[in-house]
Order: sequence, then structure tokens, then C-alpha cells
Amino acid sequence: MTTLSDDWRDGLDDIDATLIDEYQSGFPVDARPFRIVGERLGIDEDEALERVRRLREKGIFRRFGAVLNPPVIGSSTLAAVSAPDDRFEEIAEIINGYQQVNHNYRREHEWNMWFVVTAGSRETRDRILSEIEERTGCAVLNLPMLTDYYIDLEFPVMNDDRFARESLEETEVSATRISENATGDLSPLDARLLVEIQDGFPLSKTPYADVAAAIDADTDDVLEAIERLLDDGCIKRIGCVVNHVVTGFRNNCMVVWDVPDDELDTRGEVVGSLPYVTLCYNRPRRPEQDWPYNLFTMIHGRDADAVDAKIDELAAEYLPFDHERLYSTATLKQTGAQYERLLED
Repeated sequence: MTTLSDDWRDGLDDIDATLIDEYQSGFPVDARPFRIVGERLGIDEDEALERVRRLREKGIFRRFGAVLNPPVIGSSTLAAVSAPDDRFEEIAEIINGYQQVNHNYRREHEWNMWFVVTAGSRETRDRILSEIEERTGCAVLNLPMLTDYYIDLEFPVMNDDRFARESLEETEVSATRISENATGDLSPLDARLLVEIQDGFPLSKTPYADVAAAIDADTDDVLEAIERLLDDGCIKRIGCVVNHVVTGFRNNCMVVWDVPDDELDTRGEVVGSLPYVTLCYNRPRRPEQDWPYNLFTMIHGRDADAVDAKIDELAAEYLPFDHERLYSTATLKQTGAQYERLLED
């Protein structure tokens, strides 16, 4: 595991630290965003752009741009298969071959391969799941999100925290119901725009104008659309997406809980407000597949023992229910949400 003395921070100064910790969101929606950021940091536009470019080249930033919110755009689900060890790589290759699969992890469990499918419609999503079952010969555990209590991988990394947000006291939460058929009331411009920016913005002085040119739209219309999509929740944030693995947060554990249904919202909101819980949401039970769990939490940390200690705290003080700990042991695929299109013909 990476220790805090590792060299990812070598050569970084206070301005870099501010870019890393304070511009994971809130990047200006303006024709010249780097000029505004530069003014705030006391540097010029060229230097602000070059610093972001350099941090991406070092691997500290995965990309620059928008973080989309799949549960409110089209249709998204978390799925899993139980892949035999002697076919694990073959099955991973089949699943990862789908553009719509944007995350895939190996976890310590009978259901050992966990992946996310995002698509423009529920029909496309379910077709992909059916194809995966047919091509791999493995049953798919399909667990679409039903309620979002807290989901945010934005947290400071220029610190000595053993787990995410160790220095914070609380986060704000609200229970948001999720539809499997969400459209976000997208206009044709919105749909073209979201597909264009799903891999990030161009690293230039005029990223929004570059995006507008790519989709044959007016820059002002693109700026207005992005503001609207932020307000509607289709875009979660705009900024520099940090690579948490590079910055030392290599230990993550998905904990699944069997919470009484009549306590789910109350427990989910309380647990989601804990700063060390980076994800908290409700997904369906699947008793016919021996899956009794309905609440999912994630904790990210630099220190494995610290992550375990926080899970122990959850079980003792907040969620005194049956649970399982599914540790991530390998990243098989990790990208932003990937859509071929968002409005069906």
C-alpha cells in the first residue's frame, strides 16, 4: 500500500494544493474559466491551465470536466456475477467490452465481479445485462439504485487523513428517490452535450467553446445548458476529478446491510451524514438469488485498519444488523459514465 511518504506530492506547491482540494467542483461555467481560476489563485490564465494539465499528466487528476449523474440520466444499475477463477479474465474481458460498463471491480465475495452499466434507456441497459448472462453463462445480480442518501467522491487529499474526510464533522444528506426510467427532461442539445462531455472537457483556455464547436452549437447556449443541467442534477459537479488511488486512498470497502424496511430511510440519512461514508444508498433485495441486503455503504481510506475500524463503528453505533464486507481487490475498469446516445429514436 502507498504510504504518506510516497512521492505523489513531490514538487507540488500551495497553488497546486488549492487546485487539487478546492477545484474538484465549482469550476467556473464561463467562456474563459481558467482566467477566473487564475485570478483567484494569483496567477495568470496560462499558468492555471498549465498546472491543471501537469497534474493530469502526473496522474493526480483523472480528467477535467463534468461528473455526470447516471441515476438521473437514462438508466443505470450496479450488477454482479460470480465468475469462476479459471474463467475470471475471460468474463471480465466480455463485460469490459461494453462501452456502457464504466466501472468493474473484483471484490472478496461469492459475487466476485461488480460492475456498473449506464445506458440511455432501461431497455438498452436490460438488453446488455441479458447479453452478459448469455455470453458468460453467469447469472447477473441486477441491483438498480432506489434511493440516494449520499453519493460524493469529492474529498480533500492534500492531508494525512487515514480515511476520506477524517477531518470533517458531518455532511448534508437527503433521501432522493431514483427512477429506473429517468430522462432528466433532456432536450436534443442537452443529450448531444452530455454525450460529448462524458470523457471530460478539452484542456484549453476555451473548453466550453470547444465543446460547442464539436456539437455544432452556440457557446452561450452550451453555457446555459450546463448551468441548467447542474441545477437539474444531471451534472453533479464540474472540476478536476482526482485519482484517489494515486493519492493513497487505495483501501475501499463496500458494506452491504440487511436493514428493516421501516427503518431504512431514517438509518440511511443518519449514516449518509457521517463524513467517512462516501456512498450510501438503497438497492433492492434479491432473495431469489440469496441476496438479502438493501443498504449499501462505501468507505475509502489510505489505511486498511482505519477503514475496518469505521465499519466496526457503523455496525456498533448506527447499523446493528447483519452485514457483509466486500473489499475491492482489483480495479478491472474505471471510466466516467459512457453513453452512445441519450435520446432514443
